[in-house]
Amino acid sequence: MQELIRSIVKPIVDHPEDVQIRINEEEKRITYYLTVHKEDIGKVIGRQGRVAKAIRTVVYAAAGSKQHKRIYLEIDE
Repeated sequence: MQELIRSIVKPIVDHPEDVQIRINEEEKRITYYLTVHKEDIGKVIGRQGRVAKAIRTVVYAAAGSKQHKRIYLEIDE
């Protein structure tokens, strides 16, 4: 899942080397924390959050029934 997130985010940012993903796995959920360069946060979120929503949609669809845990994607600066 991390590679999927990276492959989506890296082409849209100006500082792809600063893209980092942390994972927090709990009993019923997995949270991916995406961190990008402060200048790229607007590109990743997009107008009215449209890009962020699209990224989440793809990630959640890819997880689908493969995971028995709920998947969350948080975007940090």
